[in-house]
Amino acid sequence: MIYTVTLNPSVDYIVQIDSVSLGELNRSISEDKFPGGKGINVSRVLKGMGVSSNALGFTGGFTGKYIEDYLNSEQITTDFVQVAEDTRINIKLKTEKETEINANGPKITDADFESLKERISKLTNEDILILAGSIPSTMPPTTYEELVKICDKNGTRFVVDAEGDLLMNVLPYKPFLIKPNHHELGEIFNVEISTCEQAIHYGKKLVEQGAVNVIVSLAGKGAVFVNDEIAIIATVPKGEVKSSVGAGDSMVAGFLAKYLETKDVKAAFQFSVASGSATAFSIGLCDSEKVEQLLPQVQLQLLN
Repeated sequence: MIYTVTLNPSVDYIVQIDSVSLGELNRSISEDKFPGGKGINVSRVLKGMGVSSNALGFTGGFTGKYIEDYLNSEQITTDFVQVAEDTRINIKLKTEKETEINANGPKITDADFESLKERISKLTNEDILILAGSIPSTMPPTTYEELVKICDKNGTRFVVDAEGDLLMNVLPYKPFLIKPNHHELGEIFNVEISTCEQAIHYGKKLVEQGAVNVIVSLAGKGAVFVNDEIAIIATVPKGEVKSSVGAGDSMVAGFLAKYLETKDVKAAFQFSVASGSATAFSIGLCDSEKVEQLLPQVQLQLLN
């Protein structure tokens, strides 16, 4: 079973308007709301690809109930820790420029964290845990490290999609997959990465530090895959980018869905790139049909 962890989920309130006039009344063209958070996005994309998962994390209040009800309506299993304060609402404003307003989220107590650890401690070597996104400000900076130590003890494979120290501190525990974008990868090594060849060079350094498989996305310039055996450059499909929300999460979900089916990292990487593009070209998350349509456009170049 795949388990996803979203430590600071949200209700994403998406509002589209023609233009914003500060200090004046603005009327929307359309509004939508969805459960938000990187781990939740992975669970939703996996479900659309016919792969079951169990969504873990923290929820609270009427917004937390909305998230659980929404996921349950999509037949996604949830086992969130209930916290005292309301789950946050994030505003995604779509106009000339895409603008986001993200709330802080509820306080997570030590007891809340222990409850989550108890859930993860039940995972086995047949499970996969996905840790995605930021951590709440009230949680310790070692949060991810503490969770992957449990995985390491139980032989549970884990995936991490996070930035900076959150990512670097888990590398010694050999994550099955990490997925920084080129900006995040550049920040880790204090360089600017603008080509696939540069991304491969620095991706290999992450493999040397413990990562089993690394995917680096470079937006319209393509994506790369690196492990200790091969390096691959992928082209990305052509299309109109409608929203960047969830594209990286879709890449993670697409890779896992295809890898579990084929055990082939090349096929999984190709499907991953198509999945990220299918979400970027949509309002909302991708599904298998959209991914399959784009798959022929993803051309792979094996370097070694």
